[in-house]
Amino acid sequence: MALSYQSTRGGEKGVTASQAILRGLAEDGGLYMPSEIPVLPVPMEKLAEMSYQETAYAVMKPFLTDYTEEELKGCIEKAYDSKFDTEEIAPLAKAGGMYFLELFHGKTIAFKDMALSILPHLMTTAAKKNQVDREIVVLTATSGDTGKAAMAGFADVPGTRIIVFYPKGGVSRIQELQMRTQKGSNTSVVAIRGNFDDAQTGVKRLFSDQELAKKLADRGYQFSSANSINIGRLVPQIVYYVYAYAKLLSHGEIADGEPINVTVPTGNFGNILAAYFAKRMGVPIAKLICASNENKVLYDFFSTGKYDRNREFILTTSPSMDILISSNLERLIYLSTGCDGGKTKDLMDSLSSTGAYTIDAGMKAFLSDFTGGYATQEQDAAMIRELFQKTGYLVDTHTGVAAAVYQDYREKTGDETKTVIASTASPYKFSRSVMEAIQGLREEEDEFALIDEMSRLTKIPVPQAVEEIRSAPILHNRECGRDEMKQEVADILGI
Repeated sequence: MALSYQSTRGGEKGVTASQAILRGLAEDGGLYMPSEIPVLPVPMEKLAEMSYQETAYAVMKPFLTDYTEEELKGCIEKAYDSKFDTEEIAPLAKAGGMYFLELFHGKTIAFKDMALSILPHLMTTAAKKNQVDREIVVLTATSGDTGKAAMAGFADVPGTRIIVFYPKGGVSRIQELQMRTQKGSNTSVVAIRGNFDDAQTGVKRLFSDQELAKKLADRGYQFSSANSINIGRLVPQIVYYVYAYAKLLSHGEIADGEPINVTVPTGNFGNILAAYFAKRMGVPIAKLICASNENKVLYDFFSTGKYDRNREFILTTSPSMDILISSNLERLIYLSTGCDGGKTKDLMDSLSSTGAYTIDAGMKAFLSDFTGGYATQEQDAAMIRELFQKTGYLVDTHTGVAAAVYQDYREKTGDETKTVIASTASPYKFSRSVMEAIQGLREEEDEFALIDEMSRLTKIPVPQAVEEIRSAPILHNRECGRDEMKQEVADILGI
């Protein structure tokens, strides 16, 4: 029987992969989950010989069963091409006793490119498969990286519009410039006066607004999402964990079947959930180490079994992790309930109404593959500095959090299992914080002067993604309050 999708909250079942990708979010507010997590269709020794594109097909095909071989291979070929600055797409770098899986070689120098390079192709293919004649409006909240990567993917794609909301003052200067200089007649960017959770909550509210949905339909539009709540974002992320293990095997770093650990800097929980899916597919992953910054809601959850967002929101030097509502955790919660949509809905309703929920002992036992850790901004900076001084390898502030958390985990547990760290962004994306970590700097220094200094210091060329915004004109100036998002969407679409 072909794999299908259902809502984590029980309201929908039997949805095809292409329908789930088109809709983004289920009508009951839940997230789409596959009816089963398939096993890898080829052995690891064969995967070790495959290119990234071949691995992508092997991993994604069992999830996207209503896409033909020609359709899926076409999407993969268009996504993983010369937009990436290395043929490997996601190379591994060894430094300081850790393996860094570099996920930032795409067009916008962040890991979001890995999935958002393919999502527009999956979505437009899905629209054709389902005879959708309405224009797809991709509505997305971003903590910094998704916005630019999604706009770059969807810019001028026929039959689509994209609207991105980001927290004003809550992203790095480079992230903001990347979004506000984005070309494309179908792209819109809005700064909201609030934090990422406000943006994400507002977007979810718009998805569930039935009155707005009718207005959209009357004008020939329908919403979809490019956030990691869309299963079309999550499935491509599984690929690079399978690829990483296969490359460790082909490079002779591990034996076939030897377990590894994976450490992921975590905000919305999609990236580490993809690693968990890879484990369930058969990749020998032992521990999944969930690394948080000072917004340590996930660390507290894995420690206590209580998820509680009722706390101070802290703006840190790792802004893509400044999140208190980790949307993708709902998928893991659903699995931990034995795929009980009613129970999952009750917990999510509690989160919505009280800002908290607590899981039972059986669910907590289900999560034993995971362990949480967190690093302060000082520990993050110290890790970046130490790694650079000892090895010459430079990481960004999110990867620094992950490396610091992993080092602490290894010291506390004595676990010497070889570990892959998801390196989620180029250090150039957070140049000020990275340079302050390794040198200490004056506040008034120009962002691009810092970038040029980083290049001189590290001998790493300035990425094209940064060069192209150096003198690019600002094209987007929209701004609104957290309660004005619906009106802003209406204005943009003229409804």
